[in-house]
Amino acid sequence: MIELRLGRMSPAEIERLRAFDAEHIWHPYAPMPAAVPAEPVVSAEGVRLTLADGTELIDGMSSWWAAIHGYNHPALNAAVTGQLGKMAHVMFGGLTHPPAVRLAERLIELTPEPLNKIFFADSGSVAVEVAIKMALQYWRSQGRPERHRLLTVRGGYHGDTFGDMAVCDPVNGMHQIFSDVLARHLFAPPPPLGYLAEPDEAYLAELKSLVEKHSGELAGIILEPIVQGAGGMRFYAPEYLRALRELADEHGILLILDEIATGFGRTGELWGCDHAEIAPDIMCLGKAMTGGYLTMAATLCTDEVAHGITSGEAGVLMHGPTYMANPLAAAVATASIDLLLSRDWRDEVDTIEAVLTSGLEAAREFPGVADVRVLGAIGVIEAREAVDVEAVQKLAMDHGIWLRPFGKLVYTMPPYICTEDELNHIADALYAIAETL
Repeated sequence: MIELRLGRMSPAEIERLRAFDAEHIWHPYAPMPAAVPAEPVVSAEGVRLTLADGTELIDGMSSWWAAIHGYNHPALNAAVTGQLGKMAHVMFGGLTHPPAVRLAERLIELTPEPLNKIFFADSGSVAVEVAIKMALQYWRSQGRPERHRLLTVRGGYHGDTFGDMAVCDPVNGMHQIFSDVLARHLFAPPPPLGYLAEPDEAYLAELKSLVEKHSGELAGIILEPIVQGAGGMRFYAPEYLRALRELADEHGILLILDEIATGFGRTGELWGCDHAEIAPDIMCLGKAMTGGYLTMAATLCTDEVAHGITSGEAGVLMHGPTYMANPLAAAVATASIDLLLSRDWRDEVDTIEAVLTSGLEAAREFPGVADVRVLGAIGVIEAREAVDVEAVQKLAMDHGIWLRPFGKLVYTMPPYICTEDELNHIADALYAIAETL
C-alpha cells in the first residue's frame, strides 16, 4: 500500500507511487496504462508546487486556471474548515443553507444585471449541460420544440460531457471520434484572431447570414467570450460578441456565454462579456469560482428564461446533481470572491499582462513559432507544429516552472498573486521553450 504523507519521499517510494499511478489511474486525455508517468506532488504553498523529491515548481497553470490566489491560502483554508465544523454536505432537494444563499447573493451582485436566477452545478461541464438544457427546455415550454439547435463557432471548447461535446469544435477539437452520435449543431467559422483587430465585415456578414437562415430552428447561440480556451487559446475582438448579441435579440435567440475559463478577472475584466459591454441570457461559471479548492460551478439566467422554463409542461428544470450547492464548496467560493475583490486584482492582472508581453514578444522571431499573444493573465506561444508535451514539460521543469502544453500551444495562465520575479521566471521558461520549437 502507498503511504500518503506530506514531505519528501525516498526514490523507492516515488518510483512505486509513479508506477502504481501509471498502471491503474487514468489522467486527463491520457492512455491506459500511461505512456509517461505523472509527477507526484506532495504539497503546495503560494504559487509553488512541491514534488515528492523536494523539487519546487512555480505553477504557471493555476491548476488549469482555477487557483487564482495560489495554494494553501489562510482565508480560503479558514472558510473550508469553518464550514466543515457545521456540515460538509446536505442534499439541496427541499433544503437550503446559508453558504448557498450567500454565494448566490454575491454572484447576482457581480454578474450583469439581468442574470438573477442561479443553478448550482458540480463542474464546469455540467454547468454547460445545464445551460444547453435551459435553452432547449425554454423553447419547448414556449411551444416551439423545433427550436432545438445551437449556433456556435469553430475553435471552441465547452467540456467533455455529451451536450458539451456537441458544441466543441467538430474538426480540430478533442471529440471527433464521437461525431456520429452527437447532436448536430450549427458552426460558424472561428472569429478572426486579434483582440485589437478591426472587425472583419465579411465575417460579420457571414454570421448574420447563418443566423437569419437558421433562426427558426435555433434555441441559442453559445460561445466563450473574447477568449477561446482549450480549443486553441484564441483571442478575438469584442465587436463579434456585440454582433452576436444583436443578432440574438433580433431573432429572439438565447445567448449563452461560457465564462468558465474567462470569468473572475482572467481576461482583464471581471467577465469576458464586459469587454463588449453586453449581458447574456444564460452564463456559465466555474474554475476560479472556488479559488481552486473544490469543484463547483453555476449556471445563471434571466427571469425570462427561468419563468419560460417553469411555465411549460414539465414545470421544473429537469436537472439536479447530488452534490448541488455543496456547503463546503459554496463557503470557499464566497471567500474566494471576497478575497479577489479585497485586492487590486486589475492591477495584478495588468502586471501579468505587461510582464508576459515584454518577456514573450521576442519569441516571435524563432522559426518554429507561428504566433505570440497575450491578454490579461494569459500568455500564449503557438508553434507551427504540434509540440512534444513530455519534452516541453521537462524543459519547463528544468527552469523551475510547471506548464502543461497541448497541441501546438505552450501557454501560461498563472495565479494572480505571482510576483514580477516569478512572472519573469515563467516568461523566461516559455521563451526558452520557444527557442527549441
